[in-house]
Amino acid sequence: MIRTDLHVHSCLSPCGSEEMDPFDVVGMAKICGIQLLALTDHNSARNCPAAAVAAAEYGIGFIPGIEVNTSEDIHCVCLFPGLKEAMEFDRFLYAHIPDIANRPQIFGEQIIVHPDGSREPEPKLLLTGCDISILDLPQMVEARGGLCWPAHVDRDANGLFAMLGTWPEELQVPAAEIRQTCPEGVPGNLKLIQASDAHDFQTLAGGGFPLPLETADFAGLEKYVGRKGSRVK
Repeated sequence: MIRTDLHVHSCLSPCGSEEMDPFDVVGMAKICGIQLLALTDHNSARNCPAAAVAAAEYGIGFIPGIEVNTSEDIHCVCLFPGLKEAMEFDRFLYAHIPDIANRPQIFGEQIIVHPDGSREPEPKLLLTGCDISILDLPQMVEARGGLCWPAHVDRDANGLFAMLGTWPEELQVPAAEIRQTCPEGVPGNLKLIQASDAHDFQTLAGGGFPLPLETADFAGLEKYVGRKGSRVK
């Protein structure tokens, strides 16, 4: 078993703690015994390069990712095999979110941390729905070699069931993320991925969730979840 946390935010997410510097997030993950970490900020992967540098220094597995807010206001975890693919999708997605300025006093700061430790604010509000449907998003992510599934399906806020009421028959994903329990209606042939959705160090300190992966990297995760899309049965 490998201890994973595949849904973690940094200070780039406006609802994340400003203390969640990506270097410190990876350091805390190491301290807590997490062996494979994915950084998944809202609609952005721009703190993933810094997190990748930290993961290499601390010797833990790292997967760059994004938590995409779809046009239906459903959150989806999107994970990529490397920084190249993640940053390419980041640029693609940036053009598909509304051009609304962030108001830090209302939504919170959005801090980009570069691999050299320098910082700058992200001016465009990231906590908004893009113009991409949940039915189209998985194929767009797969085209870049990535994996995609609905986040926290057992939660009301921005969860699939909360927004749609039912699992769409057309939705083709290999897994579903849960916080604690699997709700009725999730297709039985999906892998269930438990994750913290940590926005602060207190939540991250839970120490991750065991998955039977062969390796603590994207390849190990991809082999475990598979790529065959699943429909309601």
